[in-house]
Amino acid sequence: MSGHELVTVERRDAVAVVRVNRPEKLNALNRETIAALECAFAELRDEDAVRGVIVTGTGEKAFVAGADIAELARMDPLSGVEVSRQGQRVLLDIERFPKPVVAAVNGYALGGGCELALACHLRIAGENARFGLPEVSLGIIPGYGGTVRLARIVGLGRALAMILTGDTIDANEAHRIGLVNAVAPKAELLPRAEELLQRILKNGPVAVRLAIHAVHRALETSTEDALSFESHLFGLLASTTDMQEGMRAFLDKRTPAFQGR
Repeated sequence: MSGHELVTVERRDAVAVVRVNRPEKLNALNRETIAALECAFAELRDEDAVRGVIVTGTGEKAFVAGADIAELARMDPLSGVEVSRQGQRVLLDIERFPKPVVAAVNGYALGGGCELALACHLRIAGENARFGLPEVSLGIIPGYGGTVRLARIVGLGRALAMILTGDTIDANEAHRIGLVNAVAPKAELLPRAEELLQRILKNGPVAVRLAIHAVHRALETSTEDALSFESHLFGLLASTTDMQEGMRAFLDKRTPAFQGR
């Protein structure tokens, strides 16, 4: 398959649905697929008409069942670092994407698939979803950011339990520990993800973008620096047309008409 076939993009008005498209391999991530994801998000970043993204997998069984083991089995120490850094770079771009990104997890999300879901801003799981980081059973560790993001999302103890045992958990357990935001019947997964995005997209686009930026910045710096950064963004938003419109609409008891500036 070409890169564009490995990852497809469907535009639905303001929402783009990005699908990892290797169903015969349970959507496993190889280098070409990671590169195709990078290209898809780079294009969507510059499309003003697209204001939010859903990430999912093609087929009935898997979101992304992991990395391509046949490819990983050929690694030497140097190429292993290169594989890890490529995946980390692309998932960091998704985590820092300036528009909201929702993972619609429609089946197995293992290894690199779990890491892809963790990089998205929000996660909704189908009832058939399963999550895990089973890399230790292959003699390796998560390499696309799983050792970093999982602990931040579910806490140190739960993250270590999943990473060190390699055990998988179902959608309900993932919801209980805060790994996903909601669980939906399989047939309702994409509509639920889109409904969540639409609730976000009714808000001020600049405010949403800067809120994502502020939250991730806070994870990477001291509390004092994070608070200072938040204040600067808060002040910056006071200069926007959207802030003026939002305040006026509230006082006028009407729905705001945001313009994204």
